[in-house]
Amino acid sequence: MTVAQAVLFGIIQGIAEFLPISSSGHLALAHNFFKINDDNGFAFDIFLHLATLVAVCIVYYKDVWQIIKGFFSLVKKLFTGKIKLAKGKKTNFEYGEKLFIMLVIASLPLIPAALIEDKVEYISSYSWIIGILLVINGAMLYISDKLVKHSESLSDSDYQKPFYIGLFQLFGVLPGISRSGSTITGGLFFGLNRQDAVKFSFLMSIPAILGACVLKIDDFLDVGMTGKLMNTYIAGAVTAMVVGFFAIKLLQYVAKKNGFFVFSIYCIIVGITAVVADVLI
Repeated sequence: MTVAQAVLFGIIQGIAEFLPISSSGHLALAHNFFKINDDNGFAFDIFLHLATLVAVCIVYYKDVWQIIKGFFSLVKKLFTGKIKLAKGKKTNFEYGEKLFIMLVIASLPLIPAALIEDKVEYISSYSWIIGILLVINGAMLYISDKLVKHSESLSDSDYQKPFYIGLFQLFGVLPGISRSGSTITGGLFFGLNRQDAVKFSFLMSIPAILGACVLKIDDFLDVGMTGKLMNTYIAGAVTAMVVGFFAIKLLQYVAKKNGFFVFSIYCIIVGITAVVADVLI
């Protein structure tokens, strides 16, 4: 892989990981249409995902810090017996503690997703399937713009909604279905306001990305990493981080304006194009 190719994939990853247009679908189409292949793809994939993880942590650093503090304070409360779980009564969790628990609950549906990873990778080699999934993703985004506006914040949410929103994350496992788009739609469907639906979607990506990297760590260790290859991968990762940062900012703005329609049309056009091109080529 050349530096130019790494930067290209970094741009695709940075944009499509956070904008609701499916990074896995676009990366797969790039491989299939432009014949850009890499023998050490697993290692590069880890670099790109960790880069986008950094972008999330930068944008939501206040919430990430609250989550980290919440984890340690929960451990302290657990060992000191200060956690109150009386039925029918409110818990004494602070915002960071509650957010940590909600992320854990929302991540539970991802456990069975690891069992179908091989089948998902198999699907990625068929551009026409990705195209159909992109069209479905576009339809989902159109529906999300039509959902009734809600005003519930994360701090007011119960502990059932994160699990249901996490179920929507399973759709994002498929190449062509956006993880951010599906989880934002899930958040809106279950009553979160648009700003917190976007925030929770991105915060959910932290355990999702970390989990995916852990599952691929063996492949990463098997790669013979040379200095030249490392520099190439770093170039792609830095590109993904910078582009991802601005993509998050853009989606935050668009979400306030109910502007998913443009992404909906884009996904439908790209999806139809992918199906037609795969049939004709």
